[in-house]
Amino acid sequence: MSEAVCDIPEIAGLHDLAGRYDAILCDVWGVLIDGKKHFPQAAAALKTFRDRGGKVVLVTNASRPDAEVLGQLLGLGLPADAFDDLVSAGELTLAEMVARKGQAVYHLGPPRDNGLFDEAARRLGAPLRKVGPEAADYVVCTGLFEEKAEIPQDYDERLAALKARDLTMLCANPDIVVAIGDDVVYCAGALAERYAAMGGDVLMFGKPHAPIYDAARARLARLTGAPVPDSRIVAIGDGALTDLAGAGRAGLDCVFITDGVHGEELRPGGAGVDGAALARLIAVAGARPVALARAIFW
Repeated sequence: MSEAVCDIPEIAGLHDLAGRYDAILCDVWGVLIDGKKHFPQAAAALKTFRDRGGKVVLVTNASRPDAEVLGQLLGLGLPADAFDDLVSAGELTLAEMVARKGQAVYHLGPPRDNGLFDEAARRLGAPLRKVGPEAADYVVCTGLFEEKAEIPQDYDERLAALKARDLTMLCANPDIVVAIGDDVVYCAGALAERYAAMGGDVLMFGKPHAPIYDAARARLARLTGAPVPDSRIVAIGDGALTDLAGAGRAGLDCVFITDGVHGEELRPGGAGVDGAALARLIAVAGARPVALARAIFW
């Protein structure tokens, strides 16, 4: 490992540092689940942390409301006793949609995310006006229409048309890519990034941006009855541009999972951590983790 990162310890499990923290903000995809199944050892470790008095809030860039994400996680077998609460980028996007009552929205994303719009209508007590791009007042981007068959560049013409109308885009999932089983697919963040590069106005609600960390802190305060000091909160995640960068911007410590989305880069051939690759990711994130871990274990 290079000298620049050789002083970052690689822990064997959460027990190595759990006593330093009262709360964990834990990533979901790549850390607790892979989109097809949950990771039992990670769930067991979080349960042990909770059994010892700690609080766990899941923080996810999923583009769906909290309740829908919860149902998905439980459906994948994640035990309910592994966490206390969760906050999703979709939930925060939903709040902004409700605040835009009366405006027409264009949904840029797959039909499976329609639950976001159904929930907005339920909270508004009236149907949400979903329209085409030519009649919209704003855009909600939840991803690519055909994520396994398309790439972000396929959307440049469509994005240029949205920019020509100066429509604000609400990005419900800032992730650029996500692993679903063995597949890696592009997310809404990849389209939002291209839209912003065109000069388009983009509002981001998930990691690494401040709103989702503010919401997570509020959830912790509600659980404990008082704000938890940032020095007693640790974030856990596998994304350099989301989890590591977000924790750094929020002033939180971060345990960086090296077998996640950057696994092939960080551990080529399954070997030890490639110091040069880690240094590159740290530079891109603009933040250093307090520790590395292959996965979450107790």
